Amino acid sequence: MVKNYVLDTNVLIHDPNAIFSFEDNNVIIPLPVLEELDKLKKESGSVGKSARDVIRKIDELRKKGSLQKGIQLENGGILRVHVVRGNVDTPRFLHERYMDNWILAYTLDVKRKSNIPTFLVTKDINLRIKADSLGIPAQDYLTDRSDMEKIHKGYVEIENEDLKKELLKNGKVEIQLDIPPNTYVDLGDVYGRYRKGKLIRIFEREAFGIKPRNREQVFSMDSLLDDEIDLVTLIGVAGTGKTLLALACGLKKVLEEGKYERIIVTRPTIPVGRDIGYLPGDIETKMKPWLQPIMDNLELIARIKGLNIKELRKRGILEIEVLSYIRGRSIPGQYMIIDEAQNLTPHEVKTILTRVGEGTKVILIGDPYQIDTPYLDMHTNGLVYVSSKFVGDDRASTVFLTKGERSHLATRAAELL
Repeated sequence: MVKNYVLDTNVLIHDPNAIFSFEDNNVIIPLPVLEELDKLKKESGSVGKSARDVIRKIDELRKKGSLQKGIQLENGGILRVHVVRGNVDTPRFLHERYMDNWILAYTLDVKRKSNIPTFLVTKDINLRIKADSLGIPAQDYLTDRSDMEKIHKGYVEIENEDLKKELLKNGKVEIQLDIPPNTYVDLGDVYGRYRKGKLIRIFEREAFGIKPRNREQVFSMDSLLDDEIDLVTLIGVAGTGKTLLALACGLKKVLEEGKYERIIVTRPTIPVGRDIGYLPGDIETKMKPWLQPIMDNLELIARIKGLNIKELRKRGILEIEVLSYIRGRSIPGQYMIIDEAQNLTPHEVKTILTRVGEGTKVILIGDPYQIDTPYLDMHTNGLVYVSSKFVGDDRASTVFLTKGERSHLATRAAELL
């Protein structure tokens, strides 16, 4: 049965291609949503870009027909802009000049004038609650949703003494295992990495004085130092060593092996709405509050190896970049670390990865249980989305880190609090 799906503004900002994601159903955009997009298009960063993208897509479709009557989409659905003429019979509070209330009023109008099921689609949890209270079926935008609990953790445990002995003896075993490529295998104090029908033994590796302290860190460092892997996703709670390992391995690859030209480090600037323009100073000064955790890890490595971080930055070997500026660049031959990637939308991560040039390695780091961005959760953020989509790719690897190594107190606090 054909259904009406009324889209909130945040759905279109989250995914500018959302209007094409509802198969052969009716996609309805309330006129107030267009008004909100018009205001958002002036913003810098990804929000403004998404708003402009949506407006361009709708304008292109407008050339094919009437937005008021409905335009046929390639997937069989119909796109329509809904306009309310005259008074709407709604609860009194909905007449307040508040955008969410206008969207609810418009959805009620669609529902009452149509004889087919009508749903409000929004990333706003409270708006879904308000809609349900008014008798409007409401749902989250689920197209780019990934089930966090079902994502491949990057490693498996196998009890097989014969396989273990053969791996110890030969260093590699030709075998067909029903696991994705670049999955790590724990045979009980002997580790291997599975790829292209071969299980290859791996060992603990050191990078700039940093050694792995647990099994997951061994796996992570192997992926970070493997030249055949272009995309590494490290997922884990605070204190598991994700950022420290990525920086140490990046320095090894750039300074010792010369595999990459430089290290680019960046992270989302969520507390000021993804835009650092409100803070005084140059880019480095503006980014300092968000990049201090990165600097703390770099200073630890510097103390161990006697590095001069300021000199590395001066020589262009270490570059601190504003994430919103990545979109306009082509990035070849770099070792790129994106910290706090759980605060990115799937669309934002796609934008970044599609800028990557030949010979660049990208490391996405984050904790899906610690999200600061409105309308994202552990199942819909860019970090988890990428990890789920790249399962089975020969050039990608994901490792979940579970054991805290920052300190005993930090580990216990994470467990108990």
